[in-house]
Formats: sequence, structure tokens, C-alpha cells
Amino acid sequence: MVAQPAALSPARVWWSAVRPATLAASVAPVLAATAVALHEGAVNAWVGIAALIVALAVQLGVNFANDYSDFRRGADTAARVGPVRAAASGVVAPQLVRLAALAAFALAGLFGLVLSLAVDWRLLFVGAACLLAGWLYTGGPRPYGYLGLGELFVFIFFGLVATCGTFYVETRHVTPLAVLVGCGIGFLATAILVLNNLRDIETDRAAAKRTLATLIGRQATRHLLVALVGAAFAVPLLIVITGLAPATALTMYLALPIAWFPVRAAMESTQPRALIGALKQMAATELVYALALAVGLVIQ
Repeated sequence: MVAQPAALSPARVWWSAVRPATLAASVAPVLAATAVALHEGAVNAWVGIAALIVALAVQLGVNFANDYSDFRRGADTAARVGPVRAAASGVVAPQLVRLAALAAFALAGLFGLVLSLAVDWRLLFVGAACLLAGWLYTGGPRPYGYLGLGELFVFIFFGLVATCGTFYVETRHVTPLAVLVGCGIGFLATAILVLNNLRDIETDRAAAKRTLATLIGRQATRHLLVALVGAAFAVPLLIVITGLAPATALTMYLALPIAWFPVRAAMESTQPRALIGALKQMAATELVYALALAVGLVIQ
């Protein structure tokens, strides 16, 4: 168990376990999808709110499940630099963290069930896949997050599925614009995880946690980060050139200056504490990216 300062309160530990910075990865796809749906004149407010609850609940479930599973597998040690992990804190019982993960997934499942029955029963299969993927990320007998597949999971579920899924429940169809926006959101969500794994690369190696960063090394991980951010900011230009969105969608480039800071930090520093701030800045980039798209489509 990792020793933590006595000043830590249960409330503070739980808040850290929520990992507030990562919640952008839940809000951004719903916001972006709703903006695209609004662009097509087909927004359903209650459906959008329900989709947001599902996305947030899945994110919380993944965060709590990761917290619990990493503790059980010995990945969270005293050598790790980063936000407090609840299960390893000595303040919160690990079984309570596991229960919190199950409760979050149950909430996501409940709202997902209501959405599926109201819109399209086939969405039940998508929802089940999301919940299963969320738990098996670091849980189960062979977690794929320990096989270097975490980035693929994030791109698919917090990018394409979250964006296109929200768009589908609001419009009952999926368009090329929704898919491309989902890719852009997914690239930035994946960049958040890449920064997280880059920060923890040494402690993950010591704990035999095989993230993509530990498999390909620090320099290749940095190159991956640059490629992901570059791909995300190629999306606005692509959707405008192809006529899928008006030129006002280029407001998405307002997020580009924000993205510069975490990328520079990743390229220049090997200090975990510097990368903690970079991760938060990348989360802010994703949120501003989605918000700028919404503004661009509204002011067309």
C-alpha cells in the first residue's frame, strides 16, 4: 500500500480518483456530436443529456476500475508520481473503489438502456460493448490495457463510438461529418492517455505494466503524440475542403495554441510532474476543440 500524507481526507482522495481532467474525454464527444446534430437541425435535448450522463458514467467507471485494478496488480507504488489513487491511498478501502466502479457502470447501463429502448434497441449491443470494454481495460484475467491496446480502446470508444453514438441517438443516422469529427475527438482523447502513459513509463515498466509507451519507448511515444495532435487538427481542414462543414468550422483551430504546450512539455521533459500539467492541458485542448466546433457551426 502506498503511504500518503496524513492530511489526505476521504473527500480529497475520492475527488482525485474521479480524475477530473479526464472528464473532458466524456464531455467533448457529446458536445461535438450535438453541435453536428444542431448543424443538421436535429437536436433532441433530453436525448443529448442522457447521452452525456452515459458518457460521464462510463468515464468514471473506467477511472475507478483502473484505480482498483492497478492497485491489485501492484502498478501503483510509492515510486509513482501523479494524482492520489484511492485504492492505494490507505484512506479508502479498495473494495469501495471497486464498488464505485460497478455503480458507475450500472448508472451508464441504466441510462443506456433507456436510450436504446427509446431510439433503437440495437444500441443495447453497443452499450454492452462499451461497458465490457471499460471493465476489461485493466480488469479481468488478461486486461488489454496491459497489452498496449489502451490507446486503441480510447480512440474507438471515447472518439468514434461516443461521438457517432451521441449523433445517432439525436438524429437516428450517422454522417461522414460525424465520423470525421469523431476521429478528431478520438485523436485528442488518445493523446491524453499517451501523455498519462508517458508520465508513468518508468514506474509502469517496473511494475510490468505493458502500456504502449513501455513497449515502443519514450521517443516513439513522443512521435505518436505529435502524430495524434497533427491528425486531430487535420480534421477541420478536411471537413471544410470536402464541403462537409462551412468555413466557420475552422474555429476549431482556436484549440491549437493550447495543444502546443503539452506537446512541447512531452518533447522537452522527462519529469513526471511536468507531464501531469501537460495531461491537463491536453484535456483542455479537447474540450476547447469541441466547443470551438460548436461555435463554428452555430455562427455559420
